[in-house]
Amino acid sequence: MATPSKKTLSAETLAGLGARRLAALLMEIAADDAAIKRRLRLELTAHKNPDALAAEVRKRLGQIGRATSPLDTRQARQLASELDRQRRTIVERIAKVDAAEALSLMWQFTDMATEVVYRCTDRDDLVGDVFTQASEDLGPLAAAAKLEPAVLANRAFEALQQKSYGPYGRLIETIAPSLGASGLAHLEARFKDLAKAPVKTPAKRNREVIGYSLEGPIYQDEFELTNRASIIRNALLQIADVRGDVDSYVAQFDEIQRKSPGVATEIAQRLIAANRPADALSILDAAQHRRPDLRVVDWDDTRIDALDALGRDDEAQAARWSCFERSLSSEHLRAYLQRLPDFEDVEAERRALDHVETYQHPIRALAFLLSWPAHERAARFIIRHAGKLDGNIYEILSPAADALAGKHPLAATLALRAMIDFTLKQDRTARYRHAARHLLECESLAAGISDFADFDNHVTYKLRLRSEHGRKASFWSLLAAD
Repeated sequence: MATPSKKTLSAETLAGLGARRLAALLMEIAADDAAIKRRLRLELTAHKNPDALAAEVRKRLGQIGRATSPLDTRQARQLASELDRQRRTIVERIAKVDAAEALSLMWQFTDMATEVVYRCTDRDDLVGDVFTQASEDLGPLAAAAKLEPAVLANRAFEALQQKSYGPYGRLIETIAPSLGASGLAHLEARFKDLAKAPVKTPAKRNREVIGYSLEGPIYQDEFELTNRASIIRNALLQIADVRGDVDSYVAQFDEIQRKSPGVATEIAQRLIAANRPADALSILDAAQHRRPDLRVVDWDDTRIDALDALGRDDEAQAARWSCFERSLSSEHLRAYLQRLPDFEDVEAERRALDHVETYQHPIRALAFLLSWPAHERAARFIIRHAGKLDGNIYEILSPAADALAGKHPLAATLALRAMIDFTLKQDRTARYRHAARHLLECESLAAGISDFADFDNHVTYKLRLRSEHGRKASFWSLLAAD
């Protein structure tokens, strides 16, 4: 094994500097970096007094939880990094000394999720991801702490009543082994009691308006009541799932709610898993689709699974074909073809590709033909629909030109021209460099095209561009001189 160079930055080479020199360097770096200073202080505490480590973590979590200033992307990423270090300290170090204290700290950690995430203006959700991981850590920590099931259920009850963002989507599933049957029953009873508890409604003149909808003002008390009902339902749904109690899951939705395609799909998936495909199919077929052409994701697949489970193979095949026809789903077409007898699949594939070529959305049809792949048909499709291609959809047309350039240069050229024309007509200056490259590619492809059919040859096309867009000097300057 090669020995690292003395100049290579690594733990081994830095160790050669000696403890005093490294300590001096760390103090120098920490002088201008509060995060590093906190990290060093935490390490010193862990080294000199491990029992005090939990107090240090609790103190820092309190500081983070009380902060209110908004965080930009850079600050949010720094916070995410620190939060994850605190999380790992709880899991990897404190839990080994005092599991109950570690569990208490992790509850404190996850409880501040709403306020902390609300402060972040970035869209990366790195902070949210740390809280989600922390919530999943609660399961192993709860098992190690060995709390009484009722005590753990009460603490979970408090956590699950988060009003806004919360990392507790799978909390009950995570801690279920520690709750056991008695803990689950206690938690269920707490939420059912909450559902029965009266809600104080302020006098009409004192009601606080927090927003407006198409129906009118949104009042604080109505929002809180709706939010509470949602929290209760979600908890009872989680408990039903943990128990594998499909009927209790279904009972959380009234008859109207069960006709929502999304809800029907969730219920049906659980019924199929419970070997009740007939009930699943009944729920699915009762669903009411507002837009038959825009089905809820997974509704069709769940219905196909129910038909398969019932042995209704012909209906399942018809459903797969219908999904393909409606949305050009390659997954459904492949599944359909795989279930056909030998030799029938060839004719069925031809019929399917014929359908694709007549599909109402040309770009989606082209994308299908390219990915299937059916390049000869894709080339023919581009030539036939050249005047209708949306040159703005470069994420489809650019790969199309690349895929077809070798054997179908005319089709590749027309795809490139669609992007060039769009860029110049719409004066998308940010794309001029790409358009110039596309024009050079057209020139290269022209040598392999013996017949341009009814389309301009390359020289004529380029002259037309000069005539129509000759004043766009920033575009033409990107091309070599004529």
